[in-house]
Amino acid sequence: MRKLGLILPLGMLLGGAQAAHATPPAQGKSAADPYLWLEQTHGERATQWVQRENARTEKRFAEGAQFARTRDQILQVLDSDARIPYVYRMGDYLYNFWKDKQHPRGVWRRTTLAEYRKADPAWQTILDVDALGKAEGHARVFKGADCLKPDYTRCLIALSPDGGDAVETREFDIPSRSFVKHGFRLPVAKTQVDWIDRDHIYVGTDFGPGSMTRSSYPRIAKVWTRGTPLKDARTVYAGKPNDLAVSASHHRTPGFERDFVTVAHDFFHSTTYQLKHGKLIRIDVPGDADVHVHRQWLLVETKSAWTVGGTTWPAGALLAIHYDEFMAGKRDFTALFTPDEHTALSSFDWTRHHLILDTLKDVQSRLEVLTPQADGSWTRKPLAGAPALSTVSVVDTDPDRDDAYWLDVTGFLTPATLERGVIGETQAEKIKQAPAFFDASKFTVSQHFATSKDGTRVPYFEIDPKDMKLDGSHRTLLYGYGGFEVSLLPRYNGAIGRAWLERGGVYVIANIRGGGEYGPRWHKAALKANRPKAYQDFAAVAQDLIRRGVTSPAHLGAEGGSNGGLLMGNMLVGYPQLFGAIACEVPLLDMKRYIHLDAGASWIGEYGNPDDPKQWAYIKMFSPYQLVKKGMHYPPVLFYTTTSDDRVGPAQARKMAAKMLGMGYDNVWFYENTEGGHGAGADNKQSAHMHAMAWDFLWDQLQ
Repeated sequence: MRKLGLILPLGMLLGGAQAAHATPPAQGKSAADPYLWLEQTHGERATQWVQRENARTEKRFAEGAQFARTRDQILQVLDSDARIPYVYRMGDYLYNFWKDKQHPRGVWRRTTLAEYRKADPAWQTILDVDALGKAEGHARVFKGADCLKPDYTRCLIALSPDGGDAVETREFDIPSRSFVKHGFRLPVAKTQVDWIDRDHIYVGTDFGPGSMTRSSYPRIAKVWTRGTPLKDARTVYAGKPNDLAVSASHHRTPGFERDFVTVAHDFFHSTTYQLKHGKLIRIDVPGDADVHVHRQWLLVETKSAWTVGGTTWPAGALLAIHYDEFMAGKRDFTALFTPDEHTALSSFDWTRHHLILDTLKDVQSRLEVLTPQADGSWTRKPLAGAPALSTVSVVDTDPDRDDAYWLDVTGFLTPATLERGVIGETQAEKIKQAPAFFDASKFTVSQHFATSKDGTRVPYFEIDPKDMKLDGSHRTLLYGYGGFEVSLLPRYNGAIGRAWLERGGVYVIANIRGGGEYGPRWHKAALKANRPKAYQDFAAVAQDLIRRGVTSPAHLGAEGGSNGGLLMGNMLVGYPQLFGAIACEVPLLDMKRYIHLDAGASWIGEYGNPDDPKQWAYIKMFSPYQLVKKGMHYPPVLFYTTTSDDRVGPAQARKMAAKMLGMGYDNVWFYENTEGGHGAGADNKQSAHMHAMAWDFLWDQLQ
């Protein structure tokens, strides 16, 4: 639930549709903003401004032979037939969604395990999104499918008209590979659905005025019966307008069927209820804890210290107890994981009889298998992990069926390997190997620690040419995010390898506070009034790179998107002396107005409420739109956004670029793609165009 509306970093790659994604300006200081008209997403004046700035930026950075080479190199990576077709299991089949040159919008397809093991598997197409768009006269973006267990023949497919979070939901029949006539269907909205049985679903959507939260997500969860009008759906729970979102779900594991309602009050606090015999029974855990119910187990992830059952558990712990016993009043938890100064829980996944823990030690993966015993204890043993400076993650299990697991193993210089094993039967074996898109033998990977302003040690990864001279001359790209407890981990990136490393550049990932690299404490260290600590961390990494002789300010570029775009805005206005150029993508920048734009109200828990004068007193200290000034020596900056972004919205980048241009800065550039939502593009070609523009801009400026 917490991931709803997360503003994710671009490197990792929800009300109804609105004509303009903005509320009327408040009176007072906001009303004096001369660029409020750019908040009208499809306004005529705003559209003309976007077209003019797009043409200017395209002419400067996207018309030369070098840009075409960079774009094509990236597109070859994204469209390569040799990529791993990552799969997930539903019943007896492995499903995959695939985009390439022939299928720019993608095909949803499936195969068997025996066939998948082959070098060139035979796939059965379930849905061709390009063909659907052609047949219906409107291109769409596939946003996933929720299929009914255990036979997985009926699915609720989400299709976005432009790549945004608002989707049309349509019932689909897999055996006939067709949409169900008179089946469940919902118009474009930020919808949440879950199957109860073949004839009933839980639904949260735009039911009409007042049915969405201030954050633009469903406020009401209902049960909808097949063949009846949506207006007759029965309300299960109605939240408050200031809640983040309300959702209902049904667990279908045989013998453990349960129904739940989750009320997200903000991004980090929620209440979960079991819906039993028409009554709501609260699961009594702290509001900031994450709740996971599976079969007979309740797992609780603590986000702050919790004293319960006579024991105080630290933030970042994973606790287990029998669900029915907990609901009956028992509180004798077993700790499955507790953090220390160097370790944090990254994720966990159930198989039929086991739990796989993925932990981080100084931002490097470790896997462990835990097994519950009849006496209530848990045994544990390591699962084959990753090489040094790499990442291992569980990509699929089916806990209702067996103990098989699928692993993705990758590193900055190591193309991903997809492995499959069965706990207690077979060790993980290689099933697929991704190709190498650049010559990794020319480069080295190292981890370093910078010292931030308050003395905190901040880790960062550096990928650079072998035998590089530390003379400060190297074009260096420093990437960061630092928010929402999201961790930036070692991963292979063929596009970066081709477009940056092979040109002689250095690539650096900064694991600054606000992220999840060291668990909740690392995240909370940069919340709200402490947000500037994330920016101090990023600046400290930049300064360390300069101190070590890796680069110099004239050769150091920075890139970040979404929450990382806010990071870039603060680097621009707060630390301009450290950078030669900045790429700021789908960013938050106007922190005075952010809660009135698109889904902005959902992130008050991260940044604070600027409408509260006491909170605005600290928020204004990291609001680039208010901090930018005339007559400064700001580095060149490229703002990138998308018209269809209904999460952060395009207004933030538009307004910042317009304000700086209005102040007389001629080194400010802006580009807005129409499709793609809060991502890099609706298809691989659009993504390649965006990345090529950003990286060529940085390379051009860092001379």
